[in-house]
Amino acid sequence: MSTHSHTADRVVMRDVPWETYLGLAAIGDRHTRIAYDQGVLEIMSPMKVHERVGYLIGRMVETWTEIKKIDVVSVASTTFQLDKASRGFQADEGYCIKHEEFGRNLDEVDVATHRGPDLVIEVDLTNSAMSKFGIYSSLEVAEVWQWQGEELAVYAQTGPRSNRHGYRTIPESLILPRFPILEVVRLVRRRLEERENTLIREFGSIAIGTSIS
Repeated sequence: MSTHSHTADRVVMRDVPWETYLGLAAIGDRHTRIAYDQGVLEIMSPMKVHERVGYLIGRMVETWTEIKKIDVVSVASTTFQLDKASRGFQADEGYCIKHEEFGRNLDEVDVATHRGPDLVIEVDLTNSAMSKFGIYSSLEVAEVWQWQGEELAVYAQTGPRSNRHGYRTIPESLILPRFPILEVVRLVRRRLEERENTLIREFGSIAIGTSIS
């Protein structure tokens, strides 16, 4: 094994055997996130601001789906891995929406041989040296919302015409139509000035006033 890069919140190593990753993933630790991509291993210890941003965006997804009566299952920090591709990850926040039944039955299936969630929320505050789009593609993640530089980018898996393993940026979510991405950005930027529930109540009002028909 060789260390590729190291920052205050994460370390990336190369030439790591799949079995080593499986051992680390099996131990589990709510204070770390582990991702593996064909020999490249990233171990991250999310900073407080990292966790808060991901959780806040996740709460907005949950508020939206509750108001719009959309069935959804949160699978935050669940380990998803695919043996045949030697890839796996733990999302900051993840949701099964179109495959909600799969999410409900996660305890009853072998996640090593199944898909990932429909939506992954990824918070990248320190410019990760490891792109996870190859992992997401192998595990059939439909959309990735990436918070970076106080902006929220939406990536959808739409085909091969992209340098991100079939993902390209889109202006709004396909899996949650009419979800107000720009309003989410505006509210999350105010996270240091306002109480969290204040932001969620304001988002709830926006959701109530937004038609998805």
